[in-house]
Amino acid sequence: MNSRWMASVALLCVVLNGYAADERPEKPNVILLLTDDLGWQDVKCYDIDEPSPMETPNIDALAEKGVMFWQGYSPAPTCAPSRCAIMSGNHPARAQKTHVIGGGPPTPYNKTAHRMMAPWYSGRMPENEQTLALTLKQNGYVTGHCGKWHMAINHNAFPQPKDQGFDWSQHNLGITQRMRPNRLTGFSTDKPDDPYQLDENGFSTHQNSEDALTFVRENKDKPFFLYYATWLVHSPIQTRNERLLDKYCKKLGVERPENPNEWKGEGQNNPFYCAMVEELDYYVGKLFHYLETTEDPRWPGHMLSENTYIIFTSDNGGMEQHPGEIITDNAPLARGKISAMEGGTRVPLIIVGPEIDAGVQSDVMVNGLDFYPTILSWTGTPRPEGKHLDGLDLSTLLAKDPTNPTLVKEGDGSVRDTMVWHFPNSIALESTIRIGDYKLVRNYDHIGNPNTPELELFRLYETRNGKQKRGDIEEANNLADAMPEKTQEMNRKLSEILTEMKASYPYYNPACKFNLPGKDSVCEVVSNVRKGSTVQFRYKENGAKVIRAQLLYTLNGGHRYEEWFRLPAELMDGNKVQAQLPEGTTHYVINLIDENNFLVSYPEMVDMIGSRKEAYSVKALSVNAD
Repeated sequence: MNSRWMASVALLCVVLNGYAADERPEKPNVILLLTDDLGWQDVKCYDIDEPSPMETPNIDALAEKGVMFWQGYSPAPTCAPSRCAIMSGNHPARAQKTHVIGGGPPTPYNKTAHRMMAPWYSGRMPENEQTLALTLKQNGYVTGHCGKWHMAINHNAFPQPKDQGFDWSQHNLGITQRMRPNRLTGFSTDKPDDPYQLDENGFSTHQNSEDALTFVRENKDKPFFLYYATWLVHSPIQTRNERLLDKYCKKLGVERPENPNEWKGEGQNNPFYCAMVEELDYYVGKLFHYLETTEDPRWPGHMLSENTYIIFTSDNGGMEQHPGEIITDNAPLARGKISAMEGGTRVPLIIVGPEIDAGVQSDVMVNGLDFYPTILSWTGTPRPEGKHLDGLDLSTLLAKDPTNPTLVKEGDGSVRDTMVWHFPNSIALESTIRIGDYKLVRNYDHIGNPNTPELELFRLYETRNGKQKRGDIEEANNLADAMPEKTQEMNRKLSEILTEMKASYPYYNPACKFNLPGKDSVCEVVSNVRKGSTVQFRYKENGAKVIRAQLLYTLNGGHRYEEWFRLPAELMDGNKVQAQLPEGTTHYVINLIDENNFLVSYPEMVDMIGSRKEAYSVKALSVNAD
């Protein structure tokens, strides 16, 4: 063979190989870093009005490398519905997963003290859900989860990560394991046998952080998706790092509490919590550092960070307080976790990655529901056939101009300007809609409640000539009376969206101690009978017409993770209601809803407080007992 020709072929191979080495791998890595209860004002780079005392240098540095969103939102104001929404792409209202735990018959939190009760809502994400992890796995990604899961009734209940598309999963609590006997004891030491041993930088060993690093180290030679769900900064509010506790006591000018189980200092004045936020920053910083200093085996000569997208955010707004303790303050935003007001849903959101400009601050309104379609675009993953997604693809926005809201398009090509939150739970009992500058709050518990209007309207921003100016982000000035047409227009739009999603709404509690209109007119069940799988109930109306009925049933009554489901029941002539028990039903309950929106349960269930000691199945009708 001609030696000159062979040399030319060899040179061509070198050139081609060199070209290939310069090409970024087709499938980028993705890390979805979801923190727990981290408030919008808990991260230093989000300082607005009053400066935050927390020190977050690694998160701040991440923001300088990508896009920092000032109007990033979680899908829900509590943990489980946000997590399920992000992983499934389904809005909490559509999924009937609007709060934590769930999977029980509708009951008031306290039988006599609460006027309303939440509707039935699911205990978990369905086991057959086409999750983001499963979809990426089907496209050749190795998928990993570490940290918190909480997409089922209990942290350990079915289904778990490996049931829903993850190849690898670890959920060690690490330093967030409750300190015993209290949070002023059991601090980390230098001792080698200390599971929380202080490292060379004076920070406690945190297994959740180590797990995230382990997954990346073991899978860096493959395209990977890591769902890194931190346990920080959720309660218990504690730190094993005595140095950090003393640092923040000094910085804040406070003393350690005499009672270790409480903290009464207002604002962002809790040294335990401040230390937790700095710990979170340190641990995620270790991962960022590893990505920036480790060569990508799939792209020689380049670091992992050059081919890795990172989404950093929180599952909901900051938890401002719980009994006995003030934790943080989301001011200027109103309220916090467990409320759909701005403090409960607006969260830190930073996105970095290939072809995303650095150092950009954006006022574009985005949501955790957008992650699923965006990640599909980044990874070239086809959208599963028939898969509904409630969020929108942000990849064009991020690649072209993250400050341009017109780049976020609905399916019909229109620009998105509307978002909805549905939280018919807890004490909040509210739904909200944001359209452009305005936000409407619909309060369900307003009848006979002089302190709570049915509708509230706030102008969060003032946009003129395409420029947005801060308005009433505090949600302090209710414009509902001043702008009745705008209020009703937004309320109609909210109803339209929730109706399309088949959302469920709260009910009035006939056992409450308050004098509510129609409370004395509720029906009562007078008899019931079962023949095979058919159950029939007869009821007596006492002035209010029964307009709807539901069957609540469980397939595992008495089990540790007892879970209830809901089906419509048929109203029949003669004040009868009939339903079919699904195969495998162990226990069942009938719910009757009247024209005044009171719910009557038969048999009467224990309230939610009582359910902590006694399973609902104890009071329910048993198939075996019939």
